[in-house]
Amino acid sequence: MTAIAIRRIGRRFPDYGWSWPTGGLDQLLKAALLPDEEAAANQAARWLDENDIDQVSFREHRLLAAISDRFGRKLAGHLAHPRLVGLQKLLWTRSRLAMREAEPALQAMVDAGCAVMLIKGASRIAVNAAAQRGRVAHDIDILVRPQDTVAAFDVLRDRDWQIATGVSPQFLRTRLASLRSMNFFKGSFGDIDLHQQAYDGSQQSAEDDLAIWQRALAAEFNGVRLLVPSPADRMTLAIAHGGLDAHTHSDWLVDCAVAIQGGEVDWEVFADILAKRRLAVAAAVALSYLSLEIGIAVPQAELASTVAMADRAGLSRWSSVLQAKPRTDFGGLIWLSRGVAKQLRLKRKKGRLQQPVPEIVWRGRPSLRKAKPVPAPFALSQALPRPAGAGDMMLDVTVRIVVPPVRRRIEMEINANGQHIARLRSQVISRGGGEKVLHFRGRVSLEEPGRALVLEARPSRQFRHWDNEADVATYAALPFQLLSARFLPA
Repeated sequence: MTAIAIRRIGRRFPDYGWSWPTGGLDQLLKAALLPDEEAAANQAARWLDENDIDQVSFREHRLLAAISDRFGRKLAGHLAHPRLVGLQKLLWTRSRLAMREAEPALQAMVDAGCAVMLIKGASRIAVNAAAQRGRVAHDIDILVRPQDTVAAFDVLRDRDWQIATGVSPQFLRTRLASLRSMNFFKGSFGDIDLHQQAYDGSQQSAEDDLAIWQRALAAEFNGVRLLVPSPADRMTLAIAHGGLDAHTHSDWLVDCAVAIQGGEVDWEVFADILAKRRLAVAAAVALSYLSLEIGIAVPQAELASTVAMADRAGLSRWSSVLQAKPRTDFGGLIWLSRGVAKQLRLKRKKGRLQQPVPEIVWRGRPSLRKAKPVPAPFALSQALPRPAGAGDMMLDVTVRIVVPPVRRRIEMEINANGQHIARLRSQVISRGGGEKVLHFRGRVSLEEPGRALVLEARPSRQFRHWDNEADVATYAALPFQLLSARFLPA
């Protein structure tokens, strides 16, 4: 078979070199990845000369951890070395604490019969524990089979992991089948992203959703026996999650380089995944940069094949090249063009796995009459009077809420033990704040008479720590006073 020669990669749009990292990001990646140790150390020293570690973003910090791990005391002569070492220790400690918080939940999922696969940064650490020093993993991404999603969710709920969106566990449980991923956190460091699909809605492939499990490898993560993706899958997942995100994080390129240098990538499988997931353009940007600019030993026939596949992508090639360009290189026109391309992808990205259970939302109306004072306390949760019968009926609820002087949503839910009944929502447009009396009305269907219903205030967004006054005012659950609750015939 005749090898495919790679064509010249240009640096002008819409060719793939236009989206390669430049400037300080390019320096950091070369410091982390250049095969020539001396050249890499020079890149690291140059970056440290020109930048202040304390003034750069988390994106740079993640790469600095890899650089510190690579060179150790070889950079000891640089003035920034103590700060670099301190940063690496800080990031390593946070990653270790995040893993320690997650481990009991992961073990509980395995014990419950769930097949659990680590993806992204955590999978690299599971393959090579020594990678913890240079690979930041403050959140743990896990993939479970769709049939195991409810069991995995119940493990997190029963161990008091908080849902990042602020909704109740009862509400989220009714919609699990339609969601690709959910974020949970616990304590100061626990952060788990639970996926039932490894890729987003713009990269769907039902066939490959099954194949990724067939290719998975057994691994151990701090004593928990679970699965990791194959080397080819680790590469495509890194490209899928990082290659179209304007290098919000760039250590995904390091993950790709590590997989290639391991020598175990099945390139035929890799090409098949790219085709099924429509990832050829992002892969062409990544592999051409790693090969032609960094010097990673990407097999030339496979690189040429990937570039040829990307060249056949049509107009979607332009969109992907725009989304792959690092955000530090954006000008005004690029911002606008990339924004349009990204929004089009996000519409596909958010595609549901299946039609979700219809969301029952009652909209609050301001009361036209001044409510009489009542002795009821303000609370975040209040039991409603028990209905006399069962079946379909209408429920009228009136509450008094003191709103902070900000524009915000008011979120409440009615639940019954493990069952979600309805969401109650109201929008506060005025910044005046003060007391609001809201009236909600909706239909409820009760399977048994006298069932206890609970009205509870919900945050419109969840935070690990509620220590920011602006966040509290804008997003926190608002205590309410229950003025009345009446069940009426439907």
